[in-house]
Amino acid sequence: MRHVIALDVGGTGMKAALVGADGTVLHRARRATDRERGPEAVVDAILGFAADLREHGARQFGEPASAAAVAVPGIVDEAKGVAVYAANLGWRDVPLRARLAERLQIPVALGHDVRTGGLAEGRVGAGRGADRFLFVALGTGIAGAIGVDGRVEAGAHGFAGEIGHIVVRPGGTPCPCGQHGCLERYASAAAVGQAWAAASGDPDADAAHCAKAVVSADPEAVRVWQHAVDALADGLITAVTLLDPRTLVIGGGLAEAGETLFTPLREAVRRRVTFQTLPRIVPAALGDSAGCLGAALLARDLLDPTDRTEVTP
Repeated sequence: MRHVIALDVGGTGMKAALVGADGTVLHRARRATDRERGPEAVVDAILGFAADLREHGARQFGEPASAAAVAVPGIVDEAKGVAVYAANLGWRDVPLRARLAERLQIPVALGHDVRTGGLAEGRVGAGRGADRFLFVALGTGIAGAIGVDGRVEAGAHGFAGEIGHIVVRPGGTPCPCGQHGCLERYASAAAVGQAWAAASGDPDADAAHCAKAVVSADPEAVRVWQHAVDALADGLITAVTLLDPRTLVIGGGLAEAGETLFTPLREAVRRRVTFQTLPRIVPAALGDSAGCLGAALLARDLLDPTDRTEVTP
């Protein structure tokens, strides 16, 4: 049975799947990254996991995988197949596509984790059917993926979609990127958690606690939350003005607050619209499976770039 290998590499663990020609997920697996042993050990773990998946597919389905794709965090040069840098994995300039292709002896694609997850959300998730979409992940930081006609734009240098570093508060909070007032310093899950910990006096408080306090109508929590929503709306309206997406797909930890986030966010974006067309603003649908499903789509695109057969979430 024809199938592909899909790998999604995170800071502590890897998710993988074997996906059939009809988009059915045939096998799922997880494994640790071994990052505590250093960057080369992480690469070895990826190569070993992929090789084991190839052997499993050959045994179970009568033939080895036809292609593979891996999604990784950090800075990724997808055109060259190089994992340029990832702070949480410790690697620099790893020719990961070439090393995987040599190990597996099949075509391999390399993708950025957020853009790959955005690809899945655009084709088979919350953005399905939209010819233009923007996927935004609100996690420890904020990153995005620009979707155009079933693909995701990487940019000339691999930085397309970095909406978290749009400056929304000039001269504001310093950001590790070197700027001041970046969106992710105000509207990421980490930023909301830090603001609520300071406001509540509880050093262990996080964004989820803040959301619960908002539901309970705690005035200080409402203030912190609205501050984040307004910053996010400012960033999104900039993106809407530049990209004119049909759909905004919002995911990540902060989106787990549901309508506690989406109701005020939709209203805040609507208030900022002047000549622009207001896009749909919807929660992401695929959760932590998005990266793996997106990798499967990248792998299948290697075999037939015109094939838009869906994977099954």
